[in-house]
Amino acid sequence: MAEIFLTALRLGGTSFGGPVAHLAYFRRECVVKRRWLDEEHYADLVALCQFLPGPASSQTIFGLGYLQRGLAGGAAASLGFTLPSALLMIGFAYGVAALGGVGSAGWMQGLKVAAVAVVAQAVWAMGRSLCTDWPRRGLALGAAALVLWLPQAWSQMAVIAAGAVLGWVTMKSAPGGGTVGPAGSGPRTPDPADPVVPPPFSGTLCLVLFFALLLALPVLALMTANPWLGIFDRFYRAGALVFGGGHVILPLLEREVVAPGWLTHDQFLAGYGAAQAVPGPLFTLSGYLGTVMTRGPGGGLGAGWLGGAWAVLAIFLPALLLVAGVLPFWQTLRHQPGAQAALRGANVAVVGVLLAAFYDPVCTAGLTGGRAVALAAAGFIALQSGRVPAWAVVAAAAALGGWLL
Repeated sequence: MAEIFLTALRLGGTSFGGPVAHLAYFRRECVVKRRWLDEEHYADLVALCQFLPGPASSQTIFGLGYLQRGLAGGAAASLGFTLPSALLMIGFAYGVAALGGVGSAGWMQGLKVAAVAVVAQAVWAMGRSLCTDWPRRGLALGAAALVLWLPQAWSQMAVIAAGAVLGWVTMKSAPGGGTVGPAGSGPRTPDPADPVVPPPFSGTLCLVLFFALLLALPVLALMTANPWLGIFDRFYRAGALVFGGGHVILPLLEREVVAPGWLTHDQFLAGYGAAQAVPGPLFTLSGYLGTVMTRGPGGGLGAGWLGGAWAVLAIFLPALLLVAGVLPFWQTLRHQPGAQAALRGANVAVVGVLLAAFYDPVCTAGLTGGRAVALAAAGFIALQSGRVPAWAVVAAAAALGGWLL
């Protein structure tokens, strides 16, 4: 359990670059280095989390811990990954205005360049593992093109669903007894062991709790007029109903906290700017918002940070309940022949989705000139060598970005 928490804590403190980069960091640490899952099983988990509402990277790290040690492992992984950025955002609530324009700082641009290198290496490696012939490569490229052509939040889910249907129709005779692997690889051999399969009862209980809270919280908040219950309801609904990742939740959160007068528009934008400069999930913006909302003018320090922690719990809880609820049935379904074929197609589509995200927003935000391109290429080569850890590439890019960019 300690290994799960400490691994996730390190990832939470070094995973810059947004959810796509997070998935790349997870793959490098948990699949390549620690071998908690193999490439195919990891792609299955990513595909599932892309389908569900909520922050895909946070759901993926929860799933990684859950498949190792059950609910306790998932909770340890989620706590470790979320804690660094949540603490930073709560701290920013007391002094973010003093930071000035962090978005244009050279070190901030360096972090974006590091994300280019990390995601490029992940897309390359996953593509080689999952797209083993030209039809699959064509499917991945087509998926990427569709996501770029239709940039709406639902397009990623639609593309993965279409990939699953195509896989179910065309890939039932693909080599390998499990999800797709290199051609001729034979039955999948778990490495080092099959993940923990949670009991269906626990999944049913989590799904019931998810929907019960979603329906009951607005009623209870209205009936009691309790401000703490109202805050929990606002952030829980935001986390339960948003598709498409962290940036998609911003307009929803703005309606929930700015329109009612909890925060000013400038305060909200200050928190958003700070969230771009910290590692970990963007949903920890809720820590900043909750702190400001409950601190108030002249409010006590304790009330502020407790409000931030309360908001973080509320916004992440529904996404984690969904993963814990669906995984037991997912683990059973994925071993059926038809489901295996569908997963082959979904895995290929996931590569396409990641490729599209690599272009926009990772490359469009990170590659702002020749120096940025050279720095990203150097980072990619370092990662490909297998001798340089991802955190070292991030640190070097931030330092060099402050000097060169």
